[in-house]
Amino acid sequence: MTDVARGTDNPARAASARVRRVLERALEGKLLDWTEALELCRVHGADLHALVATADLLRSRQAGEGVSYVVNRNVNFTNVCSKACKFCAFSRTHRSEQAYFLDTGEIVRRVVEAHELGATEVCLQAGLPRGVPGSIYVDLCRAIKEAVPNIHIHAFSPEEVRFGAELSGCSVERYIEELIAAGLGSMPGTSAEILDDSVRERLAGGRIGTNDWIRVIRAAHERGLRTTSTVMFGHVETDRQLVGHLDTLRAIQLETHGFTEFVPLSFVHTESPLYLKRLLPDVRPGPTGSEVVRLFAIARLFLGASFVNIQASWVKEGPRQAQWLLSCGANDLGGTLINESISTAAGASHGERMQPRELRRLIREAGRIPVERDTLYRVRKEHPLEAPAEDVDGPLDTVDPRDARFGSYLSLTRDSRFRYKRLD
Repeated sequence: MTDVARGTDNPARAASARVRRVLERALEGKLLDWTEALELCRVHGADLHALVATADLLRSRQAGEGVSYVVNRNVNFTNVCSKACKFCAFSRTHRSEQAYFLDTGEIVRRVVEAHELGATEVCLQAGLPRGVPGSIYVDLCRAIKEAVPNIHIHAFSPEEVRFGAELSGCSVERYIEELIAAGLGSMPGTSAEILDDSVRERLAGGRIGTNDWIRVIRAAHERGLRTTSTVMFGHVETDRQLVGHLDTLRAIQLETHGFTEFVPLSFVHTESPLYLKRLLPDVRPGPTGSEVVRLFAIARLFLGASFVNIQASWVKEGPRQAQWLLSCGANDLGGTLINESISTAAGASHGERMQPRELRRLIREAGRIPVERDTLYRVRKEHPLEAPAEDVDGPLDTVDPRDARFGSYLSLTRDSRFRYKRLD
């Protein structure tokens, strides 16, 4: 173990004087201001290495040497959406031949199957289809809990919650209370992109604004409902807007302590209309590798000890980059997913599912301890640093990742059983 890993050395010493002052303040446990974070957005070379080493030391202090993951299943139950986000390659209009909608029976079947495979969480997110009842999300929670009472439902972005509330004719606050009563366990903090309305208007005019996103998140936290937090970066945002996003999340967390994690999500440009059609002239093809590393490290320093968990998305970054990010401030690899559709539709090429034992392999190869957790980061099982001869710890570890029964986003859009019934 190196001196840095033991915490007996100061990695900030390797940085230039200007950057060293910022890194040392973070090591002292002080909250950085946005100008200091902005300064770190520009580091390269030795300063970048010092930033990463500092983030890794802070990660060790704040989160320990374990790297966590959750056994879960994504159910993106419809791609029909009334919004027109420029970056989204997942959504379809209700007239599209590729539009699909899973009925409640099929959603419940997938949840039951996931539970039988060892999943402790089901994540529900989808498009925003017209013509559905406002109770759709509440009814789904009830149906799932009736079938699998002990599954954790992690579902519905702030955009979806606002959509359901509007359809129901009630307040966001009341709608969240109904969701909790129906069995919702936590919310994904997605639909955040960049929390700056000038960027949001360019990316998706008419989508939930910054103030409404914050309102939904605060309402959830005030009612004891934990949420994740995210950022999507590498498209048209500036460093100042990116730091402003982090500053907003930190302010909420210091007040509510309701976020379970922070998840940086690289913009996947490959199939995104925003990039393919050059819908904005200054759009970039996602962040560079250095930008990804830099943001993870900055997040560890800037968000402070109140954000213990920073997740590296193997779907967005790929397993190799996600593994490296475990040395750049991250301490979590997310979930097994089983059916990931949204990133896949955008052109992510790193798979739609991951076996738990593969996540454990990535963690061990990074020199860290695999820890299976639940959605709220409670430890379910800590695995040994050295892999056993046969690293099987549940039925999902024995399932071929290519198993056809799980399907793919493309096959789902072609399956006549789930074809969306047009409303016109």
